[in-house]
Amino acid sequence: MVYPSKAAESIVIHAREVCKHEDSLRKVLEQVSLPSDLFTDSRQQGKVAYETDELVRAFLYQHVRGLSQNELASRLLGRVSILKRLGFTDPPSQQVLNTVWNDAFDVDTREIIKTAAQGIRKEALDHNVVDELLLPTRSTDEEHEKGELTKEEAKLQRAQKLIQLARQYILPVIDSGRADNQQYSDEQIIDIFTKMCSQQGSANAEGEYAKLTGDDAVCSGATILRTFKLIATPSEEDAQLGLSDFHGNDRMPQIELIREAVLHIFNTVNENIINSINDDGRFNNRETIAAIDITHERFHPSPWKDKQKEVPRKDFPRMVSGYKKDEEFKRGFKYATLTLVGEHPPIILGIEPVKEDSQWEEDDAPSYPKASLVRRLLDKAQRFVDLDEVLLDRGFYSHGVFTSIHNHDIVYTIPVPNYEPDREAIEKIKSRPSAKGGVVHKIHVGQTGGYHTAEYLYVPTKGASSDDAYSAFITNRDHVAPEDAEAICNRYRRRWDIENQYKSIKSFLPRTSSKDYRIRFCNFALTSLIYNLWRLTDFLIKIAIDKPIRDPPVISARTFVRALSNFLRDIG
Repeated sequence: MVYPSKAAESIVIHAREVCKHEDSLRKVLEQVSLPSDLFTDSRQQGKVAYETDELVRAFLYQHVRGLSQNELASRLLGRVSILKRLGFTDPPSQQVLNTVWNDAFDVDTREIIKTAAQGIRKEALDHNVVDELLLPTRSTDEEHEKGELTKEEAKLQRAQKLIQLARQYILPVIDSGRADNQQYSDEQIIDIFTKMCSQQGSANAEGEYAKLTGDDAVCSGATILRTFKLIATPSEEDAQLGLSDFHGNDRMPQIELIREAVLHIFNTVNENIINSINDDGRFNNRETIAAIDITHERFHPSPWKDKQKEVPRKDFPRMVSGYKKDEEFKRGFKYATLTLVGEHPPIILGIEPVKEDSQWEEDDAPSYPKASLVRRLLDKAQRFVDLDEVLLDRGFYSHGVFTSIHNHDIVYTIPVPNYEPDREAIEKIKSRPSAKGGVVHKIHVGQTGGYHTAEYLYVPTKGASSDDAYSAFITNRDHVAPEDAEAICNRYRRRWDIENQYKSIKSFLPRTSSKDYRIRFCNFALTSLIYNLWRLTDFLIKIAIDKPIRDPPVISARTFVRALSNFLRDIG
């Protein structure tokens, strides 16, 4: 006779070996060897719709992840990758799962599964296949079910655990390269930075407040800014570089050095975030759409030494560009981002510095082509996920951008700026009252190395006073039918997620008057990471309480940043 504990032990021993070379729980459960002869299933095996083996794997997944039967049924229904990994061709209902577990499986079989699940969970944690804080704690659920915790209290406990996860993701990655015996550690500096975000403060204001109140846990503003400069300085440098080291004869910062140092931190933390979201194969189950746009951080000082004579200041920061907003010309540091939109959490997958030539600069001033920015962002994003479509605003309308995206084998949709309406296409739309759009097929676009055909889509502009008001878009989809044009253009509205993202980031971007681009870019990158951690926390809470991903945030951005700041200080 083989006791349940021995049978469970044999499953766990094999799972331990699988965990050594796999990176997700679903892959481990797909490959783990099961002693099928030791499971008692009272169903008539010749008539069952679901085999014992695949159901055992499903119940192991349920108990490792800490799910209810209803949650298990929902995941099998909505996530194809989990379904296939566990051996199913179609998802069992919650009623089937309940009947098999309570009626068909005997007590020993259920005990083997529950005991083995505990062991697999431990092995998965020990081998970094899953993070402990990503697994719902049944004790919290049980306390809620027993009435010891309200649903709101259970959600709060979950949120607190996830804030701890956020801390674990960001703090170990930050390394300024300062000596270990520094009075203020990098963790303390990030703690201060998070406090700055929570109240849109500044390094100098934090330092002054600490001096006034005698708070020894907060350093001076100069120390904070110096740390940011070091974070944005390549680690192989023997000493901190000064401003003069980051400017050549053309006053252009050595942006590649800054970019590589800062993005190393951003990408490392982001990889943890994406892996957490994709633990159950989420990106394999849904269409993955991203939006690319450029935001700015306003810089108020004038670039002119003498504006009437058009004499610019020699020390004006090269990375500041001009832009137009609300019919007014302004100046600021610019950053490009690529962000998930649609049915995924709106995580920023990539950021890039932006430099455009401006009115006060010489004619041959350096700038970054939009096509290059897009290529870099797509390269970075595709390290994390397989993109299906990217949405851009009309400022990216160029043949170079078309080529960059098409060469990545990704669909694009971009508004056509200042177009001359195709009268023939529009007349065809108007001649068919039932039509909701028109298409001009096979327009040749692109550059050398990336020529392709695209479709021009025309749809009536909603709310426009003129019957001739149409919006035009370009897409590299294959032969769009006129009846599909409106639906494709309506999908473009998903790009507005990125506008909401910028509002959130700017709501807690710390203030600074520094001209040093290391401080500016580091400031934006770290704030973007905190935004991503907020979105990750919100996503995982929604998964735990079975709330739709596209619902409004469970925790507001401001509340999360304040909680993260206090939590870091309490345990940092």
